[in-house]
Amino acid sequence: MQVAIVTVGDEILSGDTVNTNAAWLCEQLNGRGVDVGRITTVPDVVADIARVVNEYRAEYDAVIVTGGLGPTHDDVTVDGVAAAVGRSVEPHEAAHEWLTEHGGYAAEDLVDGTTDLPAGARMLPNEAGVAPGAVVEGIYVFPGVPTEMKAMFEAVADEFSGEATYTTVVDVDEPESELIDRFEAIRERFDVTVGSYPGDSVRVKLTATDEAVADEARHWLSERVELVDGAVDREQA
Repeated sequence: MQVAIVTVGDEILSGDTVNTNAAWLCEQLNGRGVDVGRITTVPDVVADIARVVNEYRAEYDAVIVTGGLGPTHDDVTVDGVAAAVGRSVEPHEAAHEWLTEHGGYAAEDLVDGTTDLPAGARMLPNEAGVAPGAVVEGIYVFPGVPTEMKAMFEAVADEFSGEATYTTVVDVDEPESELIDRFEAIRERFDVTVGSYPGDSVRVKLTATDEAVADEARHWLSERVELVDGAVDREQA
């Protein structure tokens, strides 16, 4: 399964808010064997949201959109997603019912627009907040507040699945540029993908669909590199 993530918010683009939602979603999806092909941040502009979501829904099995839910003036994600799939936005009966019967809100306390969703969408209850999410034509719309987004994703997590992968890690005390020959050799010898992340040392991640292959590749590489002092080759969940 391949997924694209779209985060919505001027506050992310201005640097006022760190995009932790995308990182958390990638971790969860990768852990379920799902490939994330794109992460894109767009402003609170209906046309921009619609354009990007429409493009990605044609290329990916699912699109996750976070941020911009609610009835305030800059919460335009629902309008953008509805435009992407050619649907109107209208009050959602199930959302209204859930908020008044399970969410603890009186109908007269709900701000106009709180329960508006794309026509025909499946409503996702917001167990940690107010604004409901939605699923429509493979597009999953979640709130931007991290606690609300996480709770909503976890409620539908089983709808995201793929081939399980296994990752092992080797911490290497050599310049990344000097490891190229061994990276090439390990790719030829084992069915693994290799990721290298330089810092104080080079963190090498080996990923395979077979746990035994990942482990064997880890041992093979560890015998052919300078390990960080005191480091041992290790597995990563």
